[in-house]
Amino acid sequence: MIEWVKQLKKAFGASFLWLICLIYFTQGFRSFVWTAVSYQLKDNLKLSPSASQFVSSIAFFPWSIKPLYGILSDCIPIKGRKRIPYLVIATFLSLVPWPMLGIYSNLRSSQWHLTVLLTVQNLGSAMADVVVDAMIAEAVRSERASFAGDLQSLSWLSMAVGGIWGSLLGGYALTNLQIDKIFLLFSVLPAIQLLSCGLVGENSVDVKISRESAYSSNSHPVNGNGDVLDKDNILLKKSSASATRRKKSQKNGNKRASMRTKSLIPEKGDYLVSRWFHSLKTATYSLLRAFRQPTRPMAWFFLAHVTVPNLSTVMFYYQTEVLNLDASFLGTARVVGWLGLMLGTFMYNRFLKTMKLRKILLLAHVGLSLLTLLDIILVSRVNLAYGVSDRIMVVWGSALADAVNQFKFMPFLVLSGQLCPPGIEGTLFALFMSINNLGSTLGSFVGAGLASILNLSSGSFDNLGLGIAIQVLCTYFPVAFLFLIPKEATGISA
Repeated sequence: MIEWVKQLKKAFGASFLWLICLIYFTQGFRSFVWTAVSYQLKDNLKLSPSASQFVSSIAFFPWSIKPLYGILSDCIPIKGRKRIPYLVIATFLSLVPWPMLGIYSNLRSSQWHLTVLLTVQNLGSAMADVVVDAMIAEAVRSERASFAGDLQSLSWLSMAVGGIWGSLLGGYALTNLQIDKIFLLFSVLPAIQLLSCGLVGENSVDVKISRESAYSSNSHPVNGNGDVLDKDNILLKKSSASATRRKKSQKNGNKRASMRTKSLIPEKGDYLVSRWFHSLKTATYSLLRAFRQPTRPMAWFFLAHVTVPNLSTVMFYYQTEVLNLDASFLGTARVVGWLGLMLGTFMYNRFLKTMKLRKILLLAHVGLSLLTLLDIILVSRVNLAYGVSDRIMVVWGSALADAVNQFKFMPFLVLSGQLCPPGIEGTLFALFMSINNLGSTLGSFVGAGLASILNLSSGSFDNLGLGIAIQVLCTYFPVAFLFLIPKEATGISA
């Protein structure tokens, strides 16, 4: 492990490696503060489960437009740099909301202000995620391409470690600290990330453009003056009077060249703007042209999210109000969920990757429906009749659900990689991820609507069993559309 890290450090530099690990660790550690957000919505703002889920869905919408950030950073450099300035902006956006919510009680006590600040925070986090992915892609290009898998593995490992520690410490912090202190405490990580951005250098793209522009604009005048000088040198041998004329002509030529250079200054700015506009147009057209290719599998993953109502917020309210599970235990349950996710990744790579994708996704949805039945058992209190505690049901349900969900996410990654054409892999992959995130967001909206229809609210969970039963039935709806997945595609080839 240590040797592996040393090799990566030697290949990419300590500052770059530190920044990458820090960003991914912070992304995973967000569970530390978002647990506090859930309790802020429930206990302090007194929102119903549907209203709380509605706020969360709006706040996470910036993750559904990730290609926009990729196109901007690819096509419009800031002061000649394409990555670090955008990373600074993204980190600043992800940092500022937390101290504001921690210091000003009126902001965190207002549903509108809280929603806006959380949306801004997610905008910064999503933009940073896109930019750091682009930085990794650029870093492993050419001679360091052999380290691509290692760098990605280190990134995912950093996120997993951050998620585990965030979940553990988040529950502990809620038991011992006020929510405003948690917001302020978490802001330390993005603050360190902001300072760390200055440790990584980036070559300016404007230097190359300026050189090319200067060369192209001055090449003809220089050559012309050279011809004049050569002719004057010949005449110099014949007459001293012609030498005087040569000097005068040279002065006039220098004056005209100077005037040309000055006149080219605004043209250079216009050239840069035109070049950025052309890059934006080319990237957009390429994206649209690539997306017109057969992307029916992406439609299936979108439907798999939209058609299944997400009742996670309702279950959070039920677990805290009816089952009386404290924040510390729920944090531990999320840690077990992270371990389940890792287990799912291992099982997929070990046993399922040679299986047909249609079969994998069918088994995943059958497994999810069976695990959702555990929630019905929990709500109906049947588990107590058999001596199974609520805590065991919640912990195992969380771990197994995350493991099975990974059986869906891994095929999504495989198909996304196969559908991305050369040249715009990063942008198109970000688009596929955004479609997946948008489907998840809309699924949360559907869950909020279902909770509202069934009158599920704080202290009123009589229809929760019916809501979960509807969720179980909806889990089978995407199975009817498995024809959208390529018939011969497997877990390692699409």
